[in-house]
Amino acid sequence: MTNPLDDIARSPKVAAAFVKAQKQFAPALKTATNPHFKSKYVDLAGCVEAVMDALNDQGIGLIQRSHKDDTGVTVETIFVHESGECISAGQLHVPASKHDPQGYGSALTYARRYSLMAACGIAPEDDDGNAASKKITAEQVANIEALAEEVGKPVSDIVSYFGIKKLADLPAAKYDGVIKTLGKRRAA
Repeated sequence: MTNPLDDIARSPKVAAAFVKAQKQFAPALKTATNPHFKSKYVDLAGCVEAVMDALNDQGIGLIQRSHKDDTGVTVETIFVHESGECISAGQLHVPASKHDPQGYGSALTYARRYSLMAACGIAPEDDDGNAASKKITAEQVANIEALAEEVGKPVSDIVSYFGIKKLADLPAAKYDGVIKTLGKRRAA
């Protein structure tokens, strides 16, 4: 297997574009619910959503290639630049818990999600006690209110979704995700 760092040395255009894209990555929001553990997690769609626009804006496409594997799945995340240069983030193996279509499908989704997060240097939104206790500023409240009004989204829906009493109680770690989501509604 080749060293992924060798790809970077041979691909200066994609490397430079990736750095620019990474500055624009959104937070990977925990919007999916695991019914077994009654907890929130970031699903594959949330990971892709966090990075795809920024990658594409810099001329980078994303490929996740699977490799032959008898015990599970192996996924390789590759970034392809419009110049034709590529960077591989290496391969990630995930064993299948069951050797049936559902087991392999579950392992594939898991491998794609974690390979993408590792390749892009993103992590699920921070939900530790310190991050959760820091609230948004009055200016951020005003920004959300103005954008919500513009797109016809009641602020009460946002408050209800996050289980808070008022918008000012929104954890600061959630602000960028709310703005991005409202911004997508405006663009639609």
